[in-house]
Amino acid sequence: MLPSVILCFPMKWLLCVSIGLYLFGGFRRSLFFAGVAAELVYLGFRGIELGRLPLIGPHDTLAFFSTSCALMTIPFLVSASLRDSNRFRIGASLLAAVTGLMALPFPAFNMPMPPILNTLWFELHVAMAFFAYALFGIGAILGILFLLAEEKKFLEMQYMAALVGFSFFSASMTSGGIWGYFAWGTYWLWTPKEFWTSILWLYYGTYLHLRLKGSRWEKTIAWGGIVGFGVTMFTYLGVSLLMKSSHSF
Repeated sequence: MLPSVILCFPMKWLLCVSIGLYLFGGFRRSLFFAGVAAELVYLGFRGIELGRLPLIGPHDTLAFFSTSCALMTIPFLVSASLRDSNRFRIGASLLAAVTGLMALPFPAFNMPMPPILNTLWFELHVAMAFFAYALFGIGAILGILFLLAEEKKFLEMQYMAALVGFSFFSASMTSGGIWGYFAWGTYWLWTPKEFWTSILWLYYGTYLHLRLKGSRWEKTIAWGGIVGFGVTMFTYLGVSLLMKSSHSF
């Protein structure tokens, strides 16, 4: 572990710095990338202090979620379709900033990894889930932009975000099942979190098939991506805050 005097500054300020950079990053891409770098350094210091990935508790999971939103935004920002879209850059920057702001009121837990969670399968399960959540959030932004401008590029990129996010989420469910088998002797327990996880997986599986309906369903598809992010946030935060579950943070 690093001495506390070294960790004091970044542990207190780096996340705030990254949030500020995201807020201005909607107007300058370089500031957005600086925000990503600052938040990665913050997570790095958290990981060094804890001796593990910071994936336990609302503070660490929200900070990881914010970083995931920023990282998953980068391929879209540099793509030919969206690199000149100021609206998308502003929306994605706000998503990363707001999720980072949500982390600030919660205390950071500096506890060792519980034995039941001390496995690569748990870390893979959680990381893949947040990458998926981030892409579902990006998809919601692209759906809003399509409804505002009715430019097909936004709908096409929304579908791509949902497809890659669904792949990450499927990988998360698979690794989570393996972790569950080692932890509890079963792949599935039907806890509230697992129930809503299955709902979210089925929702996006259905959503991805809507594209086969043709152009008449374009607005429905856009709204589907927006509503899907609401389901995502309830699966992540709503279940953890409102229901008792072995998966609560």
